[in-house]
Amino acid sequence: MANNYVFNDILPVAPLKLAALESSKDLATKVNDHIVTFRRNDTEELLRRQQDLNYRGYDVDSYLLDCKCPRFGSGEAKAVINESVRGADLFAMVDVTNYSIPYSVCGYTNHMSPDDHFQDLKRIIGASVATAHRVNVVMPFLYEGRQHKRTKRESLDCAMALEELISMGVSNIITFDAHDPRVQNAIPLSGFDNFMPTYQFVKALFTHDTSLKIDKDHLMIISPDEGAMNRAVYLANNLGVDMGMFYKRRDYSRVIDGRNPIVAHEFLGTSVEGKTVLIIDDMIASGESMLDTARELKDRKAEKVIICCTFGLFTSGLEKFDQYYQNGYIDYVITTNLNYRPKELLEREWYLEADMSKYLAAIINSFNHDVSIGAALSPTEKIQKLVKRYQADGYDYYQTIR
Repeated sequence: MANNYVFNDILPVAPLKLAALESSKDLATKVNDHIVTFRRNDTEELLRRQQDLNYRGYDVDSYLLDCKCPRFGSGEAKAVINESVRGADLFAMVDVTNYSIPYSVCGYTNHMSPDDHFQDLKRIIGASVATAHRVNVVMPFLYEGRQHKRTKRESLDCAMALEELISMGVSNIITFDAHDPRVQNAIPLSGFDNFMPTYQFVKALFTHDTSLKIDKDHLMIISPDEGAMNRAVYLANNLGVDMGMFYKRRDYSRVIDGRNPIVAHEFLGTSVEGKTVLIIDDMIASGESMLDTARELKDRKAEKVIICCTFGLFTSGLEKFDQYYQNGYIDYVITTNLNYRPKELLEREWYLEADMSKYLAAIINSFNHDVSIGAALSPTEKIQKLVKRYQADGYDYYQTIR
């Protein structure tokens, strides 16, 4: 067990509780199992301080809170917590992108939207904040994160949501790869932490493909637009390879489906011929822009095209990705398990998953012990160590981390 998951001389600030809404049950179960493992491996400390640790709720079988949000026939709902949270350090987990959960409204079947999930989150907070020691929110996909700025007469939904959570008494908001992390300016005096899955992408990539060569002649990082530049620059610098960027030339005289249509993708960078290219971004929504980028790279004679995105939403289905895979435009797609993925996606030959549960468990464990999370926020050292081991040991090393 890695030392950074164990806190031998530090007790939690309060007993830990994970309030997992139905949308995030699967991820929360994995996170809970990891935290249990972290703490049970700290056997020396448990033996030395057994009575005190038991009193603080340290060594338990599960940290998951018994809670739910039942609905009335009218579609209204309430939060019900079936055990005490007095004095607890509560982490409410929600996946606002999970569209698989149905509910009945006057005999009609609806599926939960991001708005419904956010309301349920507020209900859990409202039912617990009065007695809990601290309430934290774990929201991997930031609610309304794409509506982060005003370009005309528009609502600033993400800023309003963050302000509402803080006004309800939330102490910390934990999210991943926010579309624009500057939204935290809406709550400058409160805790807002934005984590990146870069290390998990590299690990999943190296585990799956042991033939990769990590140098400027064989690998290149691609930003599909100017908004993803920071992600691409960070990864390219850590891998010691070049970076390229596409920018979208739009027709600003027309608006189609609420946005200006893309006329062409223009490429800035060195030649990609014969190289493996990694396209990195925060999300795949419809995937149209990402697939256009992949096709452009293949047309420029890239050997492999690999897509790495934190959130795979696939709002327009999987058929076009199937088509592009069959035509050789993409080799595979890597996303995390931070949001809901339908069974059909998991069965696709071109899909790989970067498991974030252990990382999230380590983050929650660190928050609960009130220790620094600097290493988790910037995993540069871990990435570089991973690259060195991969280059030195290749396939043999990765059999040990699978």
